Amino acid sequence: MRAAHETADGARPEPLSAIDLGTFTRSRVERSVSIVIGFGCAMLGAQGLVAALGGASEEAWHPALELMVFVPLALMIIACFVGRFTRLFGSIFAVVGVVAIALWPILAGPLPPTQLDEPWPFFLINVITVAAVLAFPLGWQIAWTIFVPLEWMTVRLIEFDFAPQVLPLVLLDTSFALVFGSILLTLGWVFRRAASTVDHRRAVADAAYAEAIAADAAEQERLAVGALMHDSVLSALIAAARAYSRRERELAVNMASEALTRLANTEQDAEVGPDAPVALNVIAQQLERAAVHLGSPIAVTSPDAGTVPGGVARALALAGVQAISNAIEHAAAAGLAASVTATYAPLRVTVTVRDAGEGFVAEEVPEDRLGISASIVARMAAVGGRAQVDSGADGTVVTLTWNESEREEL
Repeated sequence: MRAAHETADGARPEPLSAIDLGTFTRSRVERSVSIVIGFGCAMLGAQGLVAALGGASEEAWHPALELMVFVPLALMIIACFVGRFTRLFGSIFAVVGVVAIALWPILAGPLPPTQLDEPWPFFLINVITVAAVLAFPLGWQIAWTIFVPLEWMTVRLIEFDFAPQVLPLVLLDTSFALVFGSILLTLGWVFRRAASTVDHRRAVADAAYAEAIAADAAEQERLAVGALMHDSVLSALIAAARAYSRRERELAVNMASEALTRLANTEQDAEVGPDAPVALNVIAQQLERAAVHLGSPIAVTSPDAGTVPGGVARALALAGVQAISNAIEHAAAAGLAASVTATYAPLRVTVTVRDAGEGFVAEEVPEDRLGISASIVARMAAVGGRAQVDSGADGTVVTLTWNESEREEL
């Protein structure tokens, strides 16, 4: 059977993706179908049970065959109402029903052509076919809908020793079972197909809406960055162009530093904060916490001594976190490692983040992606540091460097 590869309506399931957001309608249609089938099978099953008990035989095989058929039928009906294990018990009853019909002429023996009363398995023919609709893929549903009535026709002809006078009645019963089974099969297929179509179209609409929201957010971000560039960076450039005294140049440098910091923080809620000294091991701890939060814990080595100004520490930590986030997102955290090192007199701090991914080409990164340009490069530039990104087939290495002597020169 292809139950693992094909749904009950014959459609092959799509792989889970952004547009596969659930089967809201399909699940409810399946629940409704199972309840309706449960009611129908309960009524037909009760009719068959009454006929079986009314024509009970003293032979040992008769109660055994009744138990063989009606116990799985009862379990299937209960499963339909409960909403669990419907396919399991439906498939069991569908198979048991076919076997019971095949055994009937062997156990019951031949009948005279004058005894035309239908035995109790006749009332369960379409119960067996609808159990297949409940449990099997579309191809097997069709096979059961055709095979079971034809099997019953063959069984009855064998039972009457192919007497010509019973042929019209047997054909009438068979055609009735075929038509009724085909109607049930078609209704199930139509409802399931309609529900799947509704779910698919809803998922496509949701995906389109999500893409529109993302595009609008990106546009708003570009507008915000543009306004920032116009108001802050342009003002800093104008101030630098008009700076002649030392005081004016210092003011222009401070304006440029603040503008670059604001630009670097456009993707994160990072305040400027105090500039009190921060230990280097605190930077390593922040990188470790970020990696744990992102789902890829790592151990970050750091010096036991040494401090940097608070603004520099924040820039190193935030730029390092962005590098770790990029490695997890684009390299699946393959070979992810980070370290904080320092040399002294003058103090030089280096934060290194590396991964073993496939790498990337910097020129191919879209201009609206600020993960490297703003969150790493611009952030380090804002505190007088440098960021170097080396990427190749063996992986990517992001090196963040801050030199105390270079800051003093500013």
